[in-house]
Amino acid sequence: MPGALCAAVAPKQDTIDPHDTNARSFLQTPSFSVTLKFEEVVYKVSNGGGGSPEKTILTGITGMVSPGEILAMLGPSGSGKTTLLTALGGRLTSSGRLSGKITYNGDPFSGAVKRRTGFVPQDDVLYPHLTVFETLLFTALLRLPNTLSKDDKTQHVQHVIDELGLAKCKNSMIGGPLFRGISGGEKKRVTIGQEMLINPTLLLLDEPTSGLDSTTAQRILTTVKKLARAGRTVVTTIHQPSSRLYHMFDKVVLLSEGSPIYYGSASAAMDYFSSLGFSASITVNPADLLLDLANGIGPDFQHHDDNNNLQQDPKLVREILISAYEKNISTRLKSELNYTKEASSTATRHGGGGGGVRVIRSQKWCTTWWYQFKILLLRGLRERRFEAFNRLRIFQVISVAILGGLLWWRTPSSHIDDRIAMLFFFSVFWGFYPLYNAVFTFPQERRMLIKERSSGMYRLSSYFLARTVGDLPLELALPTAFTFIFYWMGGLKPDPVSFILSLLVVLMSVLVSQGLGLAFGAILMDVKQAATLASVTTMVFLIAGGYYVRQIPPFIAWLKYLSYSYYCYRLLLGIQYRDNDFYPCREEQHLRCPVADYPPIKAVGLDRHWVDVAAMALMLVGYRFLAYLALHRVR
Repeated sequence: MPGALCAAVAPKQDTIDPHDTNARSFLQTPSFSVTLKFEEVVYKVSNGGGGSPEKTILTGITGMVSPGEILAMLGPSGSGKTTLLTALGGRLTSSGRLSGKITYNGDPFSGAVKRRTGFVPQDDVLYPHLTVFETLLFTALLRLPNTLSKDDKTQHVQHVIDELGLAKCKNSMIGGPLFRGISGGEKKRVTIGQEMLINPTLLLLDEPTSGLDSTTAQRILTTVKKLARAGRTVVTTIHQPSSRLYHMFDKVVLLSEGSPIYYGSASAAMDYFSSLGFSASITVNPADLLLDLANGIGPDFQHHDDNNNLQQDPKLVREILISAYEKNISTRLKSELNYTKEASSTATRHGGGGGGVRVIRSQKWCTTWWYQFKILLLRGLRERRFEAFNRLRIFQVISVAILGGLLWWRTPSSHIDDRIAMLFFFSVFWGFYPLYNAVFTFPQERRMLIKERSSGMYRLSSYFLARTVGDLPLELALPTAFTFIFYWMGGLKPDPVSFILSLLVVLMSVLVSQGLGLAFGAILMDVKQAATLASVTTMVFLIAGGYYVRQIPPFIAWLKYLSYSYYCYRLLLGIQYRDNDFYPCREEQHLRCPVADYPPIKAVGLDRHWVDVAAMALMLVGYRFLAYLALHRVR
């Protein structure tokens, strides 16, 4: 059943067969209803170290939203709208202290509520190279349960597209900063559509009309109104709605610096403030008047001090409004909430209420780990299909390979200095090039990861492996092509075994380097900081790699054992040379000396290569495990 999407509750009645193509659109049939209540919600955050007092973001916010209603949170920037919305969605981080009571049909926030809640962030976090249909389809495949077939999920996607008016652009790419895609209003509808796929009972929207023109904003809110009228509970923040949008709200919460100054019917707000002496002399947008009051600007309100001087003090206006709220609204609101509690408990004792809801077994995940891995891998390949083998990177690698091959063209074995330099360049280039590409991976996907993980869409382990495996075709194909060109042009050992071993060593170095880059990116989650750390690391590894400095002071010699390029360099030398190899040390006297005694080679040695392999294997696993642990901190 479309309504029972890995949820902890299911309806007794009005079940719809998902295989029935003639059934009503599941968007119009929420499985059950939720009444959201929030009482005396207070949120405080630390105002810095050193015993500084806490900063209060929310001060005793109370309200209730019933099924079929839209509650709009109004207030100037910094008034706490988004913080309150995030608290209602159970998404506040542990950086602050939340108190008060938030209930959903009388129960606290839980995993079942989370999977029934659609949260639409202010910014549209979408993959730019996926089409509208692909974006919604991959979301459906991940968020809808395995009990539905792929055809059923595809049908649900088509329902969403039709309901939200996206049919004309279903095959268009989302678009991004570098190329044009669908419009801003269409992106917002796609973001809403992603949440509608799970048939949410509670829908939370953060600034859904931000950055849109008035006509597009009205279309978005009309869609939201339609969803609410189907029986959903809708809460939205909005900054400065037009009068047309304002009159589409059922209830309004008006915040001023984190404190409530109005809660009630949107249509009754003007009369309430007029009764307090705050009325406009001309016809104005109600939202404009409310925002002026929230900023402490009282239109046509005159206050006379002892000297009968006319003044308007924003602080005084706020104090008057907050005092009026406590006197006129707060007491009445608390009594209403207490009455609904008693009615709800009575209905429960008599078996009524709750919309015929019964509790059933809860599932933690809608899909299996392997299924999530496959879908995430396929989505990643689809998203990066235009940039994975882009011409610039291919040209960059091939041109360096050809240029290097020409500089070291058929280097004879007697030119041992040049051959050693070639091997060191080999290890350095493929030790650092993948590192700088990998540091961008997780910082660029941070917002997407937060959004999807907050929705409980997939396990972190399935995402991590799918993301890293999806990068392997590019990460391994380019060094393979580079090795084919550079190895044979450079005149290294011509036997196939030496070539294959050299290729494997290079590929292993690539994977280790990529793992370190992923770890830097995951730990810092900032591209500039990660790139800076990567540049410092590469410089240290380059100097301590065994080629430039051979007699490293003992107190800092341990640095070379941290450098994977050092191990790669040693392995490449070991493939090309043996202890019993000789080189012409004095050609005029026809003298030949052991390769193992040649100073640059003697400084690193040609023995214990299994230690080098083990060290690189440990780094290969360790760096990626470190990156995985770092991603757990992303909230």
